[in-house]
Amino acid sequence: MSDCLVVGGGIIGMLTALELADAGLEVTLLERGETGREASWAGGGILSPLFPWRYPDAVTQLATWSQDHYEVLARRMRDASGVDPEWTRNGLLVLETGERGAAEEWARRHHRRVELVDGQAAHGLEPNLAKVPEAAIWMPEVAQIRNPRLAQALHGALEAGNIRIQSHTPVEGLLFKGDRVAGVNTPAGRLEAERVVIAAGAWSGRLLAADTEARLPVEPVRGQMLMYHASPDLLRRIVLAHEHYLIPRRDGRVLVGSTVEYTGFDKSTTTAAEQKLRAFAVDLVPGLAECPVERHWAGLRPSSPKGIPYIGELPGIRGLFVNAGHYRNGVVLAPASARLLADLVTGRAPILDPAPYRPVG
Repeated sequence: MSDCLVVGGGIIGMLTALELADAGLEVTLLERGETGREASWAGGGILSPLFPWRYPDAVTQLATWSQDHYEVLARRMRDASGVDPEWTRNGLLVLETGERGAAEEWARRHHRRVELVDGQAAHGLEPNLAKVPEAAIWMPEVAQIRNPRLAQALHGALEAGNIRIQSHTPVEGLLFKGDRVAGVNTPAGRLEAERVVIAAGAWSGRLLAADTEARLPVEPVRGQMLMYHASPDLLRRIVLAHEHYLIPRRDGRVLVGSTVEYTGFDKSTTTAAEQKLRAFAVDLVPGLAECPVERHWAGLRPSSPKGIPYIGELPGIRGLFVNAGHYRNGVVLAPASARLLADLVTGRAPILDPAPYRPVG
């Protein structure tokens, strides 16, 4: 019998399993499909919330801790698995002049580096932009990670650490003994443990509602993205404008994102979204018009009110923990969320005040 079962094999679930194993627990990870193939794979991998000054401080605190630890984490995953997640600090250029005051105030309060630059400086940072406003916001410390590679590296690191991974193992229900959790039911039978962590992304609320009175307000929000096959010299910085963004990978591929659609658990792509994202990309960087679109996909973000994730023990059910509801920021918040959850499971002093993330009953 494992000390802890982690339900959900995305980046959040895998990092949680790793943190718990690092703390000395015997952990089994359960994933209904293949690890890292839902929102973890579908996102862009920007290691910052978009417009971070729009979020509550609770999100900034998780993001800051994660950002300060990501480079070392990426190196550890590379060394353990042989897969390089491509942590790259190439900065975020925000082409939104109306956000400058809020950005300055946020940077002062949280001791983050934000520079207000004029149009000439912005064009120097990204020469292939067609349209540059008179002023922009430059965040030079922002990095990115190639999230599908991070998921692969995490899977390899878990295997190297002898953490049991059971793919294609959907959880059909929770087991209880009195007022505490006792394990889960799967198609292959019962798996018992005194601690269970629900880290199932957009499916977390539905899973809990089936067997508990908890109504965790985590809902799916569809996001569609494109990937261009370009040359490495076309785009150098992450660029954010008009609620959309461009992300240049090391090999020249450019990601374009993303839509925000409330369509339930529908992950299909649409022609309308493809046309909208193409128009944004080419309008900002005309050189992309000469590059082929290599892929178009959709994923489901686990939204929560105000974007603050739920991290902690579910009230009234001892041993049942949640790590879900990260919305658009699952990748950037993952290291801190996993560490905080492991702190709460093991009774260690938490890295952050857990109160803002406490799950609702």
